[in-house]
Amino acid sequence: MDLISNQRTRQFSKMELFAREVVEGFITGLHKSPFHGFSVEFAEHRIYNTGEPTRHIDWKLYGKTDKLFVKRYEEETNLRCQIVIDRSSSMYFPKGAEETKVNFSIHAAAALTHLLRTQRDAVGLSVFNEGVEQHLPAKLSSQHLHYLYNELEKLEKEEKTNTKTNAANALHEIAERIPQRSLVVVFSDLFDSTANLDELFAALQHMRYNKHEVVVFHTVKHDQEMLFNYDNRPHKFVDMETGQEIRLNPSQIQESYRKQLSALEHELKIRCGQYRIDYVEADIDKGFDIVLRHYLQKRSQMMK
Repeated sequence: MDLISNQRTRQFSKMELFAREVVEGFITGLHKSPFHGFSVEFAEHRIYNTGEPTRHIDWKLYGKTDKLFVKRYEEETNLRCQIVIDRSSSMYFPKGAEETKVNFSIHAAAALTHLLRTQRDAVGLSVFNEGVEQHLPAKLSSQHLHYLYNELEKLEKEEKTNTKTNAANALHEIAERIPQRSLVVVFSDLFDSTANLDELFAALQHMRYNKHEVVVFHTVKHDQEMLFNYDNRPHKFVDMETGQEIRLNPSQIQESYRKQLSALEHELKIRCGQYRIDYVEADIDKGFDIVLRHYLQKRSQMMK
């Protein structure tokens, strides 16, 4: 019996076994599918037959033609989800820590992948920094999913140094490379070293224009990156994307820093709301499982 168990265990990667364990810990109590109904798409019109339910009548078309037509929908078998991970150097903060922003993103992506595969949904993976580094289109096959988990394991072991972010260009490219309407889940600190917010949201709007649903996990270490909480003594701060160094006492700039980052966070939330993008505050200190569970529970409630 132990031999059979060991053989089965070897069929799965370490990341896949990890994802299974995590998801089974919080899937109980969720709505059957937190993404239920996403892949229902309008197909065509047909003439309304007397006695049918009226809820699918296209009343706008009736106003134009004075005839009753019913909207027909096409229920697709599987959802397509493209998981997008920012692996620029800033995502490896805090340097040397067990849980960095990129590790948080990788673990959350693995858990989300397992959750989706239990619902027979297709999952893909895109990785970017200055450009798109890797793009695996969404598929459902076991072979594809094993490969995806292995790639997530590789990402966890490799560190990018002095690599800048060009999220805007990368997201534009990914939007074009996803051929069909999909759910796009982005893990990023949104600290784009080359673009302003207008360019970043132009790329996210590109995804929405292509009929993709977009969820952004704003992945930060909130205490240090947003609140700038450090000991009241001189520190050396190093820009992980450029290597530039600066020495200062955090108390000298803490107040103005907090105001700027608070304004940035507020602007991100406002713009995501305007473009109907799900914005999720992902503080890595809370743990990826807690953040993901809260988001899925919230979404599950909305689907009821």
